[in-house]
Amino acid sequence: MARAMFEYTKMVLNKVSFDATLFCKEVQKALQRLLPYEIEELKVYIESLVQQNPELDQCLIYLKT
Repeated sequence: MARAMFEYTKMVLNKVSFDATLFCKEVQKALQRLLPYEIEELKVYIESLVQQNPELDQCLIYLKT
């Protein structure tokens, strides 16, 4: 079940990556829902998305906490 949530989160983040505001909101939601090891995996995934869409870099601040 938890893995399904992680995959769902990745799908949602990919779909909202066109809008930095929506993306940041979804990142915040994901950090509340996912397990600690999944958050580490999510950080790697988000960093790869930021390389493709540099405007999303403002959301990296949520991953530093």
